[in-house]
Amino acid sequence: MIASVIPVERVARELTAVDSAPWQTVVWDDPVNLMNYVTHVFQQYFGYTREHAERLMLTVHHEGHAVVAEGAREQMELHVQAMHDYGLWATLRKATS
Repeated sequence: MIASVIPVERVARELTAVDSAPWQTVVWDDPVNLMNYVTHVFQQYFGYTREHAERLMLTVHHEGHAVVAEGAREQMELHVQAMHDYGLWATLRKATS
């Protein structure tokens, strides 16, 4: 069997594209937290304006979830943990193209 050789530049380019793909912090609707509390958390933790925080909260409420942040995986993992610390249900996912 003959092994194929992949040029180093191509491998590096592909790894960089995979490594730099954005991740998302997703907050899910739950039956426990009040809407004004969720808005408060988005303002307090992310520094969002009241209007932006309310839009995200309403998306969570009406659609069941909302992407509240997008970026490097490590940072999104920290955001997910912070949302858990605030008592919100949040998950991490890779952004779709």
